[in-house]
Amino acid sequence: MKLQEIRAQLAECGRQMSAAGLSTGTSGNLSVYDPQECLMAITPSGLDYFSITPADIVVTDLEAHVVEGERKPSSEWALHTQLYRRHPAARAVVHTHSVYCTTLAVLGQPLRAVHYAIAAAGAAEVPCAPYCLFGTEALAREAVEACGEGRAVLLGNHGLVAWGESLPGAYGLARDLEFVAELQWRAMAVGTPNVLTKDQMDAAMNRFQTYGQSEKRADEPQTP
Repeated sequence: MKLQEIRAQLAECGRQMSAAGLSTGTSGNLSVYDPQECLMAITPSGLDYFSITPADIVVTDLEAHVVEGERKPSSEWALHTQLYRRHPAARAVVHTHSVYCTTLAVLGQPLRAVHYAIAAAGAAEVPCAPYCLFGTEALAREAVEACGEGRAVLLGNHGLVAWGESLPGAYGLARDLEFVAELQWRAMAVGTPNVLTKDQMDAAMNRFQTYGQSEKRADEPQTP
């Protein structure tokens, strides 16, 4: 079975995504791109994540031609392939229908710097792309254009898409942005959120470059 380990990781991550409430039922989708094989493993269309096995994960090229797998790939395959083309560093894409990110997407509002954790998205603001019918190349095109050089974008009246250099990285970003979205929504419910300035966010994004474990910075604190 091609990309066997990656397919197992996607099946497990899908269960985590559902259990965490980032997507429910069959909503949302995930993929991993292997540049050595020039192949993408992507979750199947319309299957509950708690029932998906590694064999259900579909392997395609970046034209969505099925290379291996009996299932139909996610209807959002174009969203994934276009992000991989636009961002050569991308190795995983996670699309969720998480409640607070989707709430902002319904309002047509971007995710703003109400908390420095947004810096993980590589930008001080996560934009909101205009609404397009799900599963269309128009949606993929608008999302990639709105995303720009950042790592995440809200889809108008739809959800969130995040990419990373690994599946844990993309999933972690989606989870962190849902946290920021909830803070923004709660703050909006009682007043006007205090949005961090450009200088404050530049400093936070610079700080993120050295956050975490590394041989060179073993003395770094682990809670930013």
